[in-house]
Amino acid sequence: MGKQRPDQPEPAAPAAANPFAALASLRGTLPGGASDGPAAASAGDNPFAAKLVIARERKGRGGKTATLVRGVALTGVALETFAREMRQSLGTGGGVEGDAIVLAGDQSARAAQWLRERGATRIVIGN
Repeated sequence: MGKQRPDQPEPAAPAAANPFAALASLRGTLPGGASDGPAAASAGDNPFAAKLVIARERKGRGGKTATLVRGVALTGVALETFAREMRQSLGTGGGVEGDAIVLAGDQSARAAQWLRERGATRIVIGN
């Protein structure tokens, strides 16, 4: 090696192998973590624990009326399966958009009755 140039800083000492090694001994003394969330816990018990909102919509649907059901505490494949069962029971088309179940046509009264038969108690029918 040659001489150290004056415009370069001194080389730093090598970093420790694991800066969190001292914290590993405290792992058993920390409080337990939060659960996955209240929605995940209640989804398995009752998907109708929250208020369900049924609304009719025509915007962005080519002038056709669609019924949206929001508030079902299911996600992913469980929501898709629930929506399929609902569509088949009501004899209508539709799908899932985000967290809402979309039914083709004005199905608000029929959808509310179908949900009540399955245990939903807090249903609000919008416009």
